[in-house]
Amino acid sequence: MIKTLNRREALPVASWRGALVAILLLLAGIAPGHAETAREQPPAEPSKHFTLEDFTIKGTFYARRPSGMKPLADGEHYIMIESGGKRLVQYSYLSGKAVDTLVDLTGARYKDAPAIEDYAISPAGTHVLLCTRRTSIYRRSFTAEYYIFDFRNRQLKPLSAGGRQRVATFSPTGARIAFARDNNLFIHDLRFGSELQITKDGKFNEIINGTPDWVYEEEFGFNRAFEWAPDDSSIAYIKFDESRVKIFGMTIFKGLAPPIEASATYPLTYSYKYPKAGEENARVSVHVYNLEERVTIRVDIGEEDIYLPRIRWTTDPRRLAIIRLNRLQNKMEILLANARVGSVTLLYREENARYIAEEHLDNLTFLDDGQHFVISSEKSGYSHLYLFEMSGKEKQAITAGDYDVTAFHGHDAKRKLFYYTSHEVSPLQSHVYSIDLKGKKTRLTPARGWNTVAFSAAFNYYTVTSSSADAPPVTALHASGGKTIRVLENNDTLRKNLAQYAVARREFVQVPAADGKTMLNAWIMKPANFDPSRAYPVMITQYSGPNSQEVRDEWALDWTQYLAQEGFIIFSIDPRGTAARGEEFRKCTYMQLGKLESDDLLAAARWLGALPHVDAGKIAIWGWSYGGFMASLCLMKGQNLFAAAIAVAPVTHFRFYDSIYTERFMRRPSDNPSGYDDNAPLNQTKQMTGRLLLCHGTADDNVHVQNTLELAEALVQANKPFDMQIYTNRDHGIRGGMTRHHLYSKFTRFLQEMANNNTH
Repeated sequence: MIKTLNRREALPVASWRGALVAILLLLAGIAPGHAETAREQPPAEPSKHFTLEDFTIKGTFYARRPSGMKPLADGEHYIMIESGGKRLVQYSYLSGKAVDTLVDLTGARYKDAPAIEDYAISPAGTHVLLCTRRTSIYRRSFTAEYYIFDFRNRQLKPLSAGGRQRVATFSPTGARIAFARDNNLFIHDLRFGSELQITKDGKFNEIINGTPDWVYEEEFGFNRAFEWAPDDSSIAYIKFDESRVKIFGMTIFKGLAPPIEASATYPLTYSYKYPKAGEENARVSVHVYNLEERVTIRVDIGEEDIYLPRIRWTTDPRRLAIIRLNRLQNKMEILLANARVGSVTLLYREENARYIAEEHLDNLTFLDDGQHFVISSEKSGYSHLYLFEMSGKEKQAITAGDYDVTAFHGHDAKRKLFYYTSHEVSPLQSHVYSIDLKGKKTRLTPARGWNTVAFSAAFNYYTVTSSSADAPPVTALHASGGKTIRVLENNDTLRKNLAQYAVARREFVQVPAADGKTMLNAWIMKPANFDPSRAYPVMITQYSGPNSQEVRDEWALDWTQYLAQEGFIIFSIDPRGTAARGEEFRKCTYMQLGKLESDDLLAAARWLGALPHVDAGKIAIWGWSYGGFMASLCLMKGQNLFAAAIAVAPVTHFRFYDSIYTERFMRRPSDNPSGYDDNAPLNQTKQMTGRLLLCHGTADDNVHVQNTLELAEALVQANKPFDMQIYTNRDHGIRGGMTRHHLYSKFTRFLQEMANNNTH
């Protein structure tokens, strides 16, 4: 357990207060100058109270982080969007000073220019591609209006006159830009101002070229399915034939529903292809368009009922790497394709008794020497990095040990270092390291807690954002050797604001799992004015999904602070199946999603109920998406352990969810019918005790409102009372206008009624 000190009690002497505050701030990553400021201004007595609006409307406790920093290829400068999206300003990493304004659209010449939302500098440094007026499609996809700004003549021109574009991308030489529109691929040539359409068979809900279908975007986590060859000679792309995939339709009503608008009288139906577990997937193929010959070849990838989650060019423009997964996702192969003729050879193959984790796909990196590549694997029982020769022969393990590597940041050829993030210190903490091939390792993040990193080009500089359960984020810039150059953001304003409130602190604990052997990581947050003689109601917050992690030594200040202030104990736990503790821990839920996780949550409720300061008859559980699945299942399995549950956008039967995610963990329904049925809340309504609140958006393209409506009908037929709140035209995030405030107000009233013993 990590004990949180009460600063006023622990530091009664002024000199001690100054010294300890300075130490705490240094541990949080704040420069000594800032510690001196803190010493001169002792914290005021807490006098303010949290309001729900602070978290749902005002953003009162928003922790600032530097945003929009993009490194330039020279490794010494970065760019920021400024002046409300009208300027791109170049800064020096070393001095932090602005050295040039690359784009300035504030003058009369550009009076009609829209605000810059994103940008890319051409590799040749002659143009910048500006992304404006984005409109979301799904979680990662969007259409936009792209503009080209020419540095030489300061001209601003639309990328294309044919309509809105998607995923516009410079070629490696910067002479061309590829983009997608209406499910087809196009190339704009900057030298001649010409536009070439390289696919013509794209059609909504049938054929997609160069961008993923819904399920690939959601579950394989990408939005662009084409890649330029390193010499501009070719474009490789994935084609999705979803003509045989079944359609799911959502009714859209008049109101806030961008980008779709319905009339006042007749709602419309938005239909899109959504493959549910066991159903037909899109057939995928890989094609290479040769720009010089203007011909397209199809790569021979073999069988059809597979997944192609990534394509990557090697350093050789004649060789394209293709990651191929079988339908069950327990066999991964890397194919090397001859980009001229389409033939393939096998470079790498790995099989797993359960599944290949999706997180490993992005770690495939071909080194600049053209002789090696890096990939990650769980073959040791933990996720680690391995170096291979281009012959397919393993050269050596780069990392090793009883901890998981969660991200590979790249290879620094000059310094002969590999950079990665891991849980080596603790599953609760995330740290960044460099390591060489002799195993010499340097930890680049000395501050306790959760650390994220962003490197400059050539790894000359890096920024680290560090926070802990007790300290808001601090972002600092470092030189390659680790020296701190300056603090970019220390959240001083937030710290001073929080000094006026009685903030409840998270205490980390370990709780026995249902098997009686495994210890689970958890935290408990008691009201700031905690009275050990009282028995408090409890709200359990959790997600619990495969390889997820809620219990982290990381700063978080959300609506649970308001609940704690209102007299609730807040508890969070990561059951079996979650992240950062090795393959066996995270994959033990294979083929039985929901069983072990809910068993562990029930065990946690019993553990909580035995505490002298907990009212065992007033324990509630809530969660969103997978967490909603868990909350509803626990209420049905709990047999009075839980007085109430809030399930937001829950999966109520995994037969309703998508193919890629569900089959990765459960196989197809025909392979594992009991795994699907035995732990579905939809099948256990007769056992339900306690109060249930169901919340869902009608335009949820991810977890369809079908899940909640089917569960509601089953509850009606089981004669079980429940509450339900449906949000018109809202997606999986249930936001827009006053929606979030309305939603969290509903949660709060529901929990207060439980605490006050109100019944239907």
